[in-house]
Amino acid sequence: MKAWMTAAALLCLAVPAGAWAGDRGTAEFTATTLNLSADGEVRVRPDLAVIDFGVQAEGTTAAAAFAEARRRMTAMVSTLRGQGVADEDVQTAQLNLQAQYADAEGRGPRRLTGYEASNTVSVRLHDLARVGAVVDALVSSGANTVNGISFQLADAEAAGDEARRRAVKALQAKAELYAQATGYRLQRLVSLSDGGGYAGSPRIVFAKRAMAQATTPIAAGELTVSASLSAQYELAR
Repeated sequence: MKAWMTAAALLCLAVPAGAWAGDRGTAEFTATTLNLSADGEVRVRPDLAVIDFGVQAEGTTAAAAFAEARRRMTAMVSTLRGQGVADEDVQTAQLNLQAQYADAEGRGPRRLTGYEASNTVSVRLHDLARVGAVVDALVSSGANTVNGISFQLADAEAAGDEARRRAVKALQAKAELYAQATGYRLQRLVSLSDGGGYAGSPRIVFAKRAMAQATTPIAAGELTVSASLSAQYELAR
């Protein structure tokens, strides 16, 4: 009986002792770690313009409206080819046909007045110096809607990698600053997480022509490519 009680006492003491040792180790590790985040940015000139052009046409019948929109779009596609735009850089973005009604002003149902057809294409231009000339040529050939323009990077990976490198440098500098300020030194990098990034696209507004024969001026500006990182460092005395 006495031997059984002694063994039980030893067992009870052994379990808490191990648990306390683990708790001390965890607490010590947590107390000497540093959690930080940092961003890296790089500004680059875009090398790709994407423009949404379109045509709208009306007709007394659906077929007439659609035929007129088709005629204008055919002229636009021909113009793009004449401007050296490859077929793979032209993509249909939207195709609509809808009935048009007149308000009956409370005297019965609305009256059908005709139909409106619209066709929009998205055009990629690799030569930014020719964006203004292409815009003018398309408007001259029948385009009557311009839904917007965005400037992009054909290959954003290189700029993204540079933004990540800058984010890593910012993280390292911040970690060294905090370690020095608290009397520690950096022991090791425990973890590194990539929070993603973005390539900002400035909103572009078409400027007014200065002269009747002048090419529409387009400013591509610069893009900001960003990367966000977070890391945990272990510190030591």
